[in-house]
Amino acid sequence: MDSGLTSEQIDHFAHKLREHQAELKALDKQGASWRGPVELDQQSVGRLSRMDAMQQQEMAQAEARRRVSDLARIEMALIRVAEDEYGWCRECGEAIAYRRLEIDPATHLCIGCAR
Repeated sequence: MDSGLTSEQIDHFAHKLREHQAELKALDKQGASWRGPVELDQQSVGRLSRMDAMQQQEMAQAEARRRVSDLARIEMALIRVAEDEYGWCRECGEAIAYRRLEIDPATHLCIGCAR
C-alpha cells in the first residue's frame, strides 16, 4: 500500500520511533527504584515524610504506566512499518498527514478519526 510517504520518510519515522523507544526503556530502568515500597530512614536528617514518599512513589508509578502505554503504541507503529501499513488510518483507511506523523509518529488515526 502506498500511503503517499516515500520510503525515506517511512525510514525517518521508524528511526524516530526506535529512538523514542530506547529513551523510554532507559527512563523505565532509571525510575524503577522510585516504584518500590516506601521505606523511611528514621535516622536521616531532613528525611521525607511518609506522605511525601508515598506521593513520589505514586507519581513514579503513574509515569511508568504512561511509558508502558507509549511503548505499546511505538511497538504497534513499528509493526505497521514492517507490514507496509504505516501512514494509513486504522479507522477509515485514509492516509495520515505527514505533519501529523511528525508530531506523533506512533499515531494510528488521521486527524478526522482522532476527533
